[in-house]
Amino acid sequence: MQREDLPATEIPASETIAPTNGGVAAHGHRTFMHMLVNTAVANVVTSFLWWALTFWVYLETRSVLATGLIGGAYMLLVAFFGLFFGVLVDRYRKHAVMVGSTLCTLGFFGIAGLMFLLLPEQDLLSLSGPWFWIFAMIVLIGAVIEQLRSIALSTTVTLLVPADRRANANGLVGTVQGIGFLITSVFSGLAIGMLGMGGTIIIALIACTAVLVHLLTLSVPEPKVVRDEDREGFAELREGVAAVRATQGLFALILFTTFNNLTGGVFMALMDPYGLTLFPVEVWGVVLGVTATGLIVGGGLVAKFGLGKNPIRTMLILVACTGVVGGLFTIRDWWWLCVVGLWLFMMLMPAVEAAEQTVIQRVVPFKTQGRVFGFAMTFEAAAAPITAFIVAPLAEFWIIPYMDSVPGQQRWGALLGEGDARGIAMVFLVTGIASLLLALGALCTRSYRRLSRAYAAAEENTPNLAA
Repeated sequence: MQREDLPATEIPASETIAPTNGGVAAHGHRTFMHMLVNTAVANVVTSFLWWALTFWVYLETRSVLATGLIGGAYMLLVAFFGLFFGVLVDRYRKHAVMVGSTLCTLGFFGIAGLMFLLLPEQDLLSLSGPWFWIFAMIVLIGAVIEQLRSIALSTTVTLLVPADRRANANGLVGTVQGIGFLITSVFSGLAIGMLGMGGTIIIALIACTAVLVHLLTLSVPEPKVVRDEDREGFAELREGVAAVRATQGLFALILFTTFNNLTGGVFMALMDPYGLTLFPVEVWGVVLGVTATGLIVGGGLVAKFGLGKNPIRTMLILVACTGVVGGLFTIRDWWWLCVVGLWLFMMLMPAVEAAEQTVIQRVVPFKTQGRVFGFAMTFEAAAAPITAFIVAPLAEFWIIPYMDSVPGQQRWGALLGEGDARGIAMVFLVTGIASLLLALGALCTRSYRRLSRAYAAAEENTPNLAA
């Protein structure tokens, strides 16, 4: 959407001249805040229905395998579409991409609502029948399309926020994501517990419509994208890969985050089953909401203080800390240890995520940032389903039964204590140790030192908003 006070002439997306109009800059900041809040609400809506689906399925089937497969399928879809989403963000106006994404999400959620209305609930919950998997995939695809907005929002930070404030802006993103996580976790549990899946779908449809209406009222000051006609299809994808390879150490950063997401897949597959073992669904939703304040605090700290002179080092140190916390917060079957550990884990996450975004926004040209973010999303998201698909069956059919047996309790009871979820606790402990070793090892690599130098030497990367 073209702003009225900006000329309609074409502006090459590759230009990186800093804006000189203070009014344009002020308008850009206001617009970024509107986009940030709108995207946060949109993420709440999609997460609300996705989490509700996970809660509903586990409570009705008590299958760790089913919840693990749902989470893994979501991340697999994100990985499959990530680079393609990045190409769309680079080829079209960011506002248009966000509108299209919201329309598609609304459509898929509407189809899911019709299925729930027309099909018997027992058919939707039959894991051996086709309707459960069709219904779950429709909900997941609607949620995955929302990832287009996340990529577009990351590029609007470069578009609308001065270079020296981008780390802080990324911290704000973490803060509103924390608020969204709080709202989502509380109300998903309450909605399933009080209204069931049908009422939850209705709420998601109404909220998604409201997001679309607000988004249509926004006007984003951005250059008109000029596309080369000879760069179509796979050429666009190759340009994104080339942009990653052009910066020494950037692929290593993405690769590190990919391995880190291998451990994230464990939490995705087993966190809800663990929590629902300790708490009723309504209480577990409230617990997740309370611990989500850690995301708000962590994002607020980044928004206030930034990430230091070297965001890569900050990220690796914090990943090591998440490994320690993630390995210890289930070491005993105590509800308060779970709550404190989750809060600390979530407090660290915004800085980890903001660090990668800040580096890409500085070292990658604006015209290819969408593809680079999409490339990163593809690699990083691909790791989690691999873990989820492997860990969920292992946990359900081997680790959990072994830890519930007399030999398992005798051998590991001194370390992990007693309780109904000691098998899941064992998986979390091993995962935490792996994260710690991965982060410490990355700090010693040559790629880390190369990327740190590239970040320090990079010039400001600011698109032209004033022709």
